[in-house]
Amino acid sequence: MASRSCANFLHLASGGLLDIPQTPRALPRVMTVPGIISDMDSCSSNDGDSDVTSSSCRERKIIVANMLPLHAKRDPETSKWRFSFDEDSIYLQLKDGFSPETEVIYVGSLKADIDASEQEEVAQKLLEDFNCVPTFLPHDLQKKFYLGFCKQQLWPLFHYMLPMCSDHGDRFDRLLWQAYVSANKIFADKVMEVINPDDDYVWVHDYHLMVLPTFLRKCFHRIKLGFFLHSPFPSSEIYRTLPVRDEILRGLLNCDLIGFHTFDYARHFLSCCSRMLGLDYESKRGHIGLDYFGRTVFIKILPVGVHMGRLESVLNLPSTASKVKEIQKQFEGKKLILGIDDMDIFKGISLKLLAVEQLLQQHPSLQGKIVLVQIVNPARGSGKDVQEAKKETYLTAEKINEVYGSPNYQPVILIDRPVPRYEKSAYYALAECCIVNAVRDGMNLVPYKYIVCRQGAPCMDEALGIKSDSPRTSMLVVSEFIGCSPSLSGAIRVNPWDIDAVAEALNTAITMPESEKQLRHEKHYRYVSTHDVAYWAHSFAQDLDRACQDHYSKRCWGIGLGLGFRVVSLSPSFRRLGIDHIVSAYKRTSRRAIFLDYDGTVVPEASIVKTPSPEVISILKTLSNDPKNTVFIVSGRGRTSLGDWLAPCEKLGIAAEHGYFLR
Repeated sequence: MASRSCANFLHLASGGLLDIPQTPRALPRVMTVPGIISDMDSCSSNDGDSDVTSSSCRERKIIVANMLPLHAKRDPETSKWRFSFDEDSIYLQLKDGFSPETEVIYVGSLKADIDASEQEEVAQKLLEDFNCVPTFLPHDLQKKFYLGFCKQQLWPLFHYMLPMCSDHGDRFDRLLWQAYVSANKIFADKVMEVINPDDDYVWVHDYHLMVLPTFLRKCFHRIKLGFFLHSPFPSSEIYRTLPVRDEILRGLLNCDLIGFHTFDYARHFLSCCSRMLGLDYESKRGHIGLDYFGRTVFIKILPVGVHMGRLESVLNLPSTASKVKEIQKQFEGKKLILGIDDMDIFKGISLKLLAVEQLLQQHPSLQGKIVLVQIVNPARGSGKDVQEAKKETYLTAEKINEVYGSPNYQPVILIDRPVPRYEKSAYYALAECCIVNAVRDGMNLVPYKYIVCRQGAPCMDEALGIKSDSPRTSMLVVSEFIGCSPSLSGAIRVNPWDIDAVAEALNTAITMPESEKQLRHEKHYRYVSTHDVAYWAHSFAQDLDRACQDHYSKRCWGIGLGLGFRVVSLSPSFRRLGIDHIVSAYKRTSRRAIFLDYDGTVVPEASIVKTPSPEVISILKTLSNDPKNTVFIVSGRGRTSLGDWLAPCEKLGIAAEHGYFLR
């Protein structure tokens, strides 16, 4: 019986995976059975009505996210569900980046529990009225998927927190991972219900759905698929601790385009692909591309923006103008510093408070003249870490107010309740300085919103009693660990862990000359107003279209099981190496040059024993002893080891050390 080495050596001529038929004239859509291409034409019709068909086609984009951009509320009178669009959802706002003719379909979960008996009716209503497809995850699955794997394992890890002990994050739980995969499969099934795989573009969002692309690519090899990660992507030293690291990387690599907010996040992802999967990347015409089994997976780096129209419309509301006057009166004679953060351990709220305490201690003249208003958004997750962060925030604020406050003055005001958009806009408009002190955050749009609100609007200017052409100012103190930091070159960047430096940055911000504040504001506003959410969406859609242009110029072959599935993409001119063809060519030629790689050809790459078997030595001797043959072993291995292993083959040529040594 032939040894494993011999079998591996002859595998090139055995057909196997590469048994692909000749390219037909019109390239079909997908290979539906291994080795067989389906007869379905890619886009054309042979019934004579192709012009009619093409003219009726409308571009569609399917946006897949954990939550639909909808508000759900049960009518108290009729007990029927009432739905409305969430105007503040970025997934709704990104439609402005597409052409008006584009149809946008949303796939995701609702923020309300819908009884099983009502789900069919609700699904029909959402599809007809809102172009939304709800996923309806079972309650137990939703809990394990979102609050379990997403929030207790992925979220901390992507923000550089490892579960070193039971009090510091949750250890990996295989059951929660299975729930994550199951939820992603349900999302994929919903996409498949509405997709036209030849024409539609699918855009998947965020870390909740990182294995979803694998399910979609498995069903539709040429699907036009993009993904954008809204959270940080950690360095390889952190990411490699995740037990399912390969499955998630391969899931993302089943996309055509992967988007990140910053170059650092993209660099970390590319480093993980290199170190864990052995993939290299290169820059092609200004675009970063990874070669993944013949497919080029492109990398997009562009931070998301805000919706200018939405912010400006809120600024012009009468309720906003009224709130501005109220806040202005409340803090008359004081400089307002603003912080708006979610309540979680990564937002650095307690570090911010400590910096304010340090500021008041180092600059006694500011006591009674500055106020930090910290708006605390409701926590998105649950757990003792959130409760501990909240407790620490309140204790620190109370301590500062006790030491530096008075009956008519509190240096720190915590607003821990749901704050309506108009009230936040009023605080933005009046704040002398905005501070975002997160220790790690994917993007954080608070600085962008602050800049837009400081620019003002007609109703806001009237409420503040200023002229429309008067100069505007704003000052930002931002953590260097948040995604928006690189785009705000006029902001004061700080290390949130350095309390003294943050305190000094706040002092610089509130004492800076007005002319300097104006220049920094103008620079920021130019960027924020031109790089809004529509610009971001349009740019991503353009790059996704470019990334998918070669889909039908290659042959696709699906390989791998489960989450290891990927598509091998081959040139249309590729022909398999058949045994009959090799034998025929070998017999009729009088001079033959044969070059063989060592690892993976002469011996199996996975073999621990790297010496060739007696069967392989016998084959090599037979080939090299034929006077018509010139046979070389080509390898990066050292000449000594190759010379010893292949010593019986006296007429065999050796190109060792990547060709540096020749025998």
